[in-house]
Amino acid sequence: MNSASATIHNSTLAPCAADPAASRGRLHPEASPAYRSEYQRDRDRIIHSAAFRRLEYKTQVFVNHEGDLFRTRLTHSIEVAQVARSIARALQLNEDLTEGIALAHDLGHTPFGHAGQDALNACMKSYGGFEHNLQSLRVVDELEERYAEFPGLNLTFETREGILKHCSLKNAAELGELGRRFIEKQQPTLEAQLTNLADEIAYNSHDVDDGLRSGLITVEALATITLFQEQYEIVRSLYPDLAPRRTIHEIVRRLIGCQVIDLVETSKAALLQANPDSTDAVRRHGEPLIDFSDSMRAKNIELKRFLRTRLYRHYRVHRMSAKAGRTITALFEAYIDDPRLMPEDAQQQVALLEKTFGKDGRARAVADYIAGMTDRYAIAEYQRTFNPAN
Repeated sequence: MNSASATIHNSTLAPCAADPAASRGRLHPEASPAYRSEYQRDRDRIIHSAAFRRLEYKTQVFVNHEGDLFRTRLTHSIEVAQVARSIARALQLNEDLTEGIALAHDLGHTPFGHAGQDALNACMKSYGGFEHNLQSLRVVDELEERYAEFPGLNLTFETREGILKHCSLKNAAELGELGRRFIEKQQPTLEAQLTNLADEIAYNSHDVDDGLRSGLITVEALATITLFQEQYEIVRSLYPDLAPRRTIHEIVRRLIGCQVIDLVETSKAALLQANPDSTDAVRRHGEPLIDFSDSMRAKNIELKRFLRTRLYRHYRVHRMSAKAGRTITALFEAYIDDPRLMPEDAQQQVALLEKTFGKDGRARAVADYIAGMTDRYAIAEYQRTFNPAN
């Protein structure tokens, strides 16, 4: 980015916003990009990655083949980016960094959503476990193969930090500078904090939409939940004759809107009181500076509990989740016993990691291969591996 455009860009940012010119840099040094900031380069690399494209066919709640209109990991990531950018702009934070974190935060998700992750974590229990945040970092640091001079996407420290929302102390100790904040109980950038909550806003609101569309939950049941009930009553009073589908859309967009407004106003007040003058001051602050009000947080918890009980544990969702878990487990066991069942490039990765890390490396390479699958590819691989007719 040339100095003139950098000056124009940075003049719109709050002092506590992440400044691309002051980035902690990349794992592999590179010349600065022309006409883009460092964080714009990160975002662009994420969008062009294979892992990002595969999100189109990875589950949010409903498995890919269950319907064309349900959210996928790709549409969810785009929606998180939209919500997060709106919040960042209102708070005068760095929109490019925010967008990059939002678009990359789910790159390490397995097929079949949380059911797939739980199954793969169980398979990897003896080999260091599996966690999708760490896998997202692994994707951008090592697994993407695009560039001649380095593995992965070689993203900036700040984008990588934002991807890693949580981490055990054991894993943090192995991540060097990136893991230090978990050990020292520091905060990430404000952009990382707000993206984490934008993710929460997006998936709660859109799971309501998908749950209603699927028929697994009803408006009548949701109307007992405060956050939904408030918006439902407003929409019904303004548009008493509106068609059901449009009524739901009006409610969902207002669900998002009221949460964003609460988050922005609460965070503005916290930032005004704390008055951090740099990202380092943000990191040293004892607790997050981006947050909901206490009342909104309580309403969010109530909605989460409802969705967990009435949607995520619905027998139809559980039935698909159980199938997904069996698929992941069967593939893992088959591949780790006989890596020759995998494509040649995956076999080569197994051999490489096994040579370096032994059995743990073999298992990690198998987990990498499975985690990179889409829902439909995992189903197809299961059929090809276990069905004699294929």
